[in-house]
Amino acid sequence: MALNVYNLTSADELDGLDWFNDLRDSAVSSGEMAEQVAAIVADVRRHGDDAVVKYMRQWTDPAFDASRIRVSSDEMSAALDGLDATLRAALEQSARQVREYQSHVKPSDPPKVTIDGAELGLRFTPIDRVGCAVPGGKAAYPSSVIMQVVPAQAAGVDPRKIAVVSPPPTRTGDDDGSAPSDINPLVLATCAMLGVERVYRIGGAQAMAALAFGTQTVEPVDLIVGPGNAYTQLAKQQLMGRVGIDGFYGPSEIVTVADESANARRVAADLIAQAEHDPGRCMLVAWSRDVIDAVNDALTNQLKDRSRVEAIEASLDKWSAAMLVPDEVVAADVANRLAAEHVNLAVADPDAWLGRLRHGGEVFLGDQTPVAAGDYFAGPSHCLPTGTTARFGSGISVYTFLKRTGTVCYRDGMSDATAASIARLAEAEGLDGHAASVRVRRDRSN
Repeated sequence: MALNVYNLTSADELDGLDWFNDLRDSAVSSGEMAEQVAAIVADVRRHGDDAVVKYMRQWTDPAFDASRIRVSSDEMSAALDGLDATLRAALEQSARQVREYQSHVKPSDPPKVTIDGAELGLRFTPIDRVGCAVPGGKAAYPSSVIMQVVPAQAAGVDPRKIAVVSPPPTRTGDDDGSAPSDINPLVLATCAMLGVERVYRIGGAQAMAALAFGTQTVEPVDLIVGPGNAYTQLAKQQLMGRVGIDGFYGPSEIVTVADESANARRVAADLIAQAEHDPGRCMLVAWSRDVIDAVNDALTNQLKDRSRVEAIEASLDKWSAAMLVPDEVVAADVANRLAAEHVNLAVADPDAWLGRLRHGGEVFLGDQTPVAAGDYFAGPSHCLPTGTTARFGSGISVYTFLKRTGTVCYRDGMSDATAASIARLAEAEGLDGHAASVRVRRDRSN
């Protein structure tokens, strides 16, 4: 299995490439699925728990009922008590490193500045209530709990006001129905380890609507963050305004920029790691055909040792490509157009190359730096913008959970000249009440 190669050695070929528009269109809320999501959101808003149960029965577990929406504290404690000691140590180290990094980058209120008699400042304050979406179904993602909850806690969000939603796996025809499907215990244990008390075993559009509007069981939040399937992401888009959202998360993706110094085996391993997300998008950008051929050979050799070969091959065939460009300048242009979730600079001088890169969710410098380090351990969250939305968006961090509020204080009142200027501008806009509110403060009879 090898990456399909696009020859982009001329400007016409580059401008005509459909990759960029296709990626951007993947983040647009439209079509039949969007209408279906809108109906689910409206249903949950009107009928609360009853609607949530209806959709959980339809798509997840036919035996689901309202008593199972919220996970009990006893279930959380049991999951933590049953956690393997070495796995718990790894989770705790991950949380520790993420917390240290997020606390390090947390902004402080800047010193006040006085301009024309006005004392001006800026405050950072945490969001009150947060909902975190953690994918369920095919796999367990305790790392996603850490990468959302810990930055929120570092921002100052009360752990008791952080909610996690994560669905049980979907029932299949092979189930005997003897036991209800449930959230993976690793997810529950990680929530308990971090002090999260509100965990709901629901997912999809119905979970996003429940978090936004509240139900008889689910407490409403002010901000929803996290990855999920297309229904989850479309619901977040439609609920934006009722609640805040972090961004749109589509299929996982990587762009690797590689030169002749790149270790082909390491580059291939990172591409495979993204491809196994099922689906994952993998783009290799190089200005040497020899580099592309070497990486493709390494992909073929490594695939036989992977357990999810079918999913990886599908991702590499349908969603991925190698792009042969004429030089580093065009390589930078392609990388910036793709604006990928993960960018790996497998080049001789990655620090110098970083200056060429304007867009990317997270950047990994050098082929000795695996993207998996960012997925699990390094410190920045692995919840990152996809589908070229890194052009304007950022990944989850302590900043996601902070609001910025400006402050203004005329301790000794404003000057006559300032008052006159403000009043003049207000009257020019036809807002004489604004003008009067300034003039009254300069009226010596008051």
